Amino acid sequence: MRALTVNGRTISDETDAYVIAEIGHNHEGDLGKAEELVRQAAAAGASAVKLQKRDNRSLFTRAMFDSPYTGRNSFGPTYGAHREFLEFGTAEYTHLQQLSAELGVDFMATAFDFASVDFLAELGVPAIKIASGDIRNTPLLAYAAKAGKPLIVSTGGADMEAVRRAAGTVLPINPDLVLLQCTAMYPAEPEVLNLAVLGSYRAEFPETVVGFSGHDLGPWAAWTAYALGARVVEKHVTLDRTAPGSDHAFSMEQPDLAEMVDGLRRVRRSLGGPAKEVLDGERPAMNKMGKKLVAQRDLPAGHRLTLEDVAIKSPGDGLTPDRLADVVGRHLGRALPADADITLDALADADAGRD
Repeated sequence: MRALTVNGRTISDETDAYVIAEIGHNHEGDLGKAEELVRQAAAAGASAVKLQKRDNRSLFTRAMFDSPYTGRNSFGPTYGAHREFLEFGTAEYTHLQQLSAELGVDFMATAFDFASVDFLAELGVPAIKIASGDIRNTPLLAYAAKAGKPLIVSTGGADMEAVRRAAGTVLPINPDLVLLQCTAMYPAEPEVLNLAVLGSYRAEFPETVVGFSGHDLGPWAAWTAYALGARVVEKHVTLDRTAPGSDHAFSMEQPDLAEMVDGLRRVRRSLGGPAKEVLDGERPAMNKMGKKLVAQRDLPAGHRLTLEDVAIKSPGDGLTPDRLADVVGRHLGRALPADADITLDALADADAGRD
């Protein structure tokens, strides 16, 4: 069965989408803004909120850490200083984890390195996210899989061989894997979303939950992804799309997130079941718009019916037109006036009567 459980919540083909509100670093290093983002995500109906955890000193080369980083999106003179400004520690993570629990949403983060996996495992998050940039980082994937928590892996910037290798690294250690179709472009236009890949993932990994991590604008791609089988949907959130920072512009504000969540639930209801059947609610309309077989003119008893004797008219409360072959050539057991229903009990035996 294609299913896994995150913090007691089952995610499967039969459930609503598990929606992750990706705060990332849109809190801008401000705990108050992070709190408000958690509150807004919970109010919008998200299933989880997520941060990004980095051990910056070990993650970047000295040259990258010390490289100048100036401009509108910078929170420090060097890239390392920028990243350190945005980094929360144990106190902030514990506080936000408690707030999330009070608001009824799961709290998790992306681990970008081994130390961050340890940090999140010790914190007790219900799942760990691995970003697209680490889809080929099999040592990190294996290390995170050993933490014994569901692993949610984005697959942006990867081909199927890389996805197979990543899944092949995780699954022997930890079967609780989610593969997210993702395009590592910010923002991502519709032409590059490749949502049809979800079908490829479902076929290739029949017991693995799949999902969509979207950097696109608006809710429609998430709705489409759900219809194609995605059951985890991740979208960036912000308090202000015009704020400085690299992720704000393609993130969702609370009304947008609420619209997406509501739409995902509507998509689930609209999919229904695989059986095609007549619904009770359709019957009045089909009675009004449908057709039935009636006498084209006054017909005497014993008459042998021809095509010219039968009319197809509304309402559809009688013998349906697909039964025409069942009446043509049969004899009437009683006379029928024009427009009278032609019913099977109005017919005599096929050999009875006269022309």
